[in-house]
Amino acid sequence: MAAGSAGALARALGALDGGGAADKIRLIPQDFFAELCEQIIQHLNHKIPGVNTAELCQRIQTSGVEINIGDLAKIANILSFLFSTAARNNLSTDELVTTLGSAGSTLPKHAVQVIRHVWNEQGKAIAVSEDARSMATVGQFVDLKWKLGVAMSSDTCRSLKYPYVTVTLTVADPSGQITDKSFEMTIPQFKNFFRQFKEMASVLETV
Repeated sequence: MAAGSAGALARALGALDGGGAADKIRLIPQDFFAELCEQIIQHLNHKIPGVNTAELCQRIQTSGVEINIGDLAKIANILSFLFSTAARNNLSTDELVTTLGSAGSTLPKHAVQVIRHVWNEQGKAIAVSEDARSMATVGQFVDLKWKLGVAMSSDTCRSLKYPYVTVTLTVADPSGQITDKSFEMTIPQFKNFFRQFKEMASVLETV
């Protein structure tokens, strides 16, 4: 393995150990950690738009483990860097595991076992394109949901009863983290929003 790739992997492992991420990984049950790694691999292989850390964090917390979404997102980013570096340098499973050991990593045993299994099963399928990755500077659309509501009152008026629309956009940022962005629109604003989508659809039909 080249010195550059070894240094890159060492930086990723240093972030895991020095930033306290390794201690958080110890708290995560093996099945949840495996799911996180699999989502990261699928994202790197362009099979899913991103890693849904919010949903995964909620399920981990429900299982009784105290971890916040910020810590889980940090772990996901470091693991993504680890896997992408390994893919870029065509590391075999044994080479990756050996690097994890030789770097003096404090990763728990169950985490190393999961990384070995996931990389052995899916690592070779990662198609890492440096050009594509460098161009990925904007987020990716995942889903859109909306609901109609009625405002019943406010501080200045006891009975408003005007309708509004709440729109929730689910997007994956360039790092692969999936987040929800919600906002409210009046009915005229929503109609204008819908009209612009119809205009885009009409343009796409001519392409």
